[in-house]
Amino acid sequence: MITKMKKLACLVYHKDYEQFLEQLRTLGVVHIEQRPEAEADEVSDEQMQDRAAVEAKMHEADTVKQLIQQLEATGVEAKPAADPEKGRAAVRQTQELNAQLAETEHTLQALRKDEAALKPWGDFDPDMLGKLAQAGYYVHFFACPQRQYDDAWETAFHAFQIGREGDKIYFITITSQADIEAAGQEVPASVPVSGIQPAINAEPIRLPDTSLSEVRHRITAEEQKAEALHQQLCSVAKQGLNSMRALERTLRTSIQFDRVVLGTQRAAADKLMVLEGWVPQDSEQQLVDFLETQRVYYELRLARKGDNVPIKLRNNAFTRMYEVLTKMYGMPDYEEFDPTPIVAPFFTLFFAFCMGDAGYGLVLIALGFLLKKKLSKSLAGMMNLVVTLGIATTLFGTVLGTFFGVSLFDVDVPEWLKEFMIVGKIGETSYDKQMLLALIIGVVHICIAMTVKAVSATVRYGFKNALSDWGWLLLVVGFVCTGGLSFMKVISEDITGWAFIVIGSVAAIGIYLLNDLHRNVFVNIGSGLWDTYNMATGLLGDVLSYIRLYALGLAGGMLGGVFNQLAFMVDDAAGPIAGPLFCGLILVFGHALNIAMSCLSAFVHPLRLTFVEYFKNSGYDGKGQAYQPFRLPEEEQ
Repeated sequence: MITKMKKLACLVYHKDYEQFLEQLRTLGVVHIEQRPEAEADEVSDEQMQDRAAVEAKMHEADTVKQLIQQLEATGVEAKPAADPEKGRAAVRQTQELNAQLAETEHTLQALRKDEAALKPWGDFDPDMLGKLAQAGYYVHFFACPQRQYDDAWETAFHAFQIGREGDKIYFITITSQADIEAAGQEVPASVPVSGIQPAINAEPIRLPDTSLSEVRHRITAEEQKAEALHQQLCSVAKQGLNSMRALERTLRTSIQFDRVVLGTQRAAADKLMVLEGWVPQDSEQQLVDFLETQRVYYELRLARKGDNVPIKLRNNAFTRMYEVLTKMYGMPDYEEFDPTPIVAPFFTLFFAFCMGDAGYGLVLIALGFLLKKKLSKSLAGMMNLVVTLGIATTLFGTVLGTFFGVSLFDVDVPEWLKEFMIVGKIGETSYDKQMLLALIIGVVHICIAMTVKAVSATVRYGFKNALSDWGWLLLVVGFVCTGGLSFMKVISEDITGWAFIVIGSVAAIGIYLLNDLHRNVFVNIGSGLWDTYNMATGLLGDVLSYIRLYALGLAGGMLGGVFNQLAFMVDDAAGPIAGPLFCGLILVFGHALNIAMSCLSAFVHPLRLTFVEYFKNSGYDGKGQAYQPFRLPEEEQ
């Protein structure tokens, strides 16, 4: 359900405004409307400075959040103390350590690049090359593909192969000025310190002026430095993580407060602040009692058509677990119906159908209770949903006759239990009962969606403007009910035929003639024909989409059965000692994998049936804004 809201308009003297907001935030029931930010030429210099201050706080809060996530990744358990000022010190320390870590990582990257360059040549002393150069012998490094290597280089330039990597040869040349002249290569008047490089068809290699052992020694030192910095980060996380969290909360709270002040409309030469917002009707008296103690003028009124009313959902404990699914798509408009009470039972049914195994349901129940004790309070609430879906899977899996891939209908279970199982074919046909059940569920789901659409359109736009929706509802639901009664032999064929004619005729009036009372009748007929084409093609595809419930349940059950067969085949083949061990491993691993895949499918596909088939046929838009009261963080309440 959607909570009824009331609009608050309040005039506050500008000098009392911030104090008034502090007390209003403590109350925590008003969703404040913020006007769009004005253009730069419409605000004063002071307001521009206030905006800049808010942006700076937002940047700081985002920075603190990133640092918190970095420290949380260390896995260190933080001390409970939480002081925002100590949080600032922890932020500075973390930033300094990050800067040192970045510098160390940069150095390590350069050293590893040097190591990779030196590795093919082995560990040698670069000083020896200098001594050879002083003696008139110059060493140059080359690399080339094996097919390009010329043995004549060994004679002309004293080439020596140092190593190979795949098809690549690494070699050096040791030459003097006389060798270069003998090879017919031009010798400049001024010989470089490194000597004259031989002109050969190979890639010259330039190496760092250090040895491989020295590079590796420096890499080890830098890695130890990086490890020490990481240990310091862990220490910061232990001592200051909670303080950093407190700092972020303080910044976010301050930003929220400042944005409310900046977004407040001003009147009477900026002497009065005009605050507008929304309060749930069940919190109205609490707000009135507070406002009566303040020096303000206020008005409260019911929401009107066209108001941008924030949405607060109010449901029972069972339905409340599924509000997260509604919010994933989008909050309902204030004039729409909350879809959660219908989403909850059908999503549960869809999930159980897709899982289709009573044993897997028991695993979900156990997993839900186990994780509920170990997870944080915010995530532990989700485990209630897991347990609920596990219970539904256990019950529905029993009805479908599957327990860890074993067909319950084929084993020794009480006969009264088998009577509840939906297994096998329909009569003498080749169609499965479970496939028919999936289609029946789909038809019921879509009929409910069309009913919601007709009722919602009547509430929002009036009955006369919803005649087309009622016509389609009468046609589809009437034909389904009539066909079902005829199939079960409750009514005769003659009555069925006349019922179809009457229902179709009455529905056609709303669909083709009265779909829009403000248009020409021929335009209405054309529009009705177009709607007929869309409904005929769309409804058929929508109903067939529900076969996925049967297909996924069948696939999961078959895969579970395959793992069972494979496990017991290995048990027979591996002997009395290794057999039970390998059999148990295959069963545990196989069913764990099947549960994981089945859970993923059982979440995604029911969500698709809800978001596409149901929401489309119910006319749900989901464009409302969530109710977000102006209040203190939960930790400060």
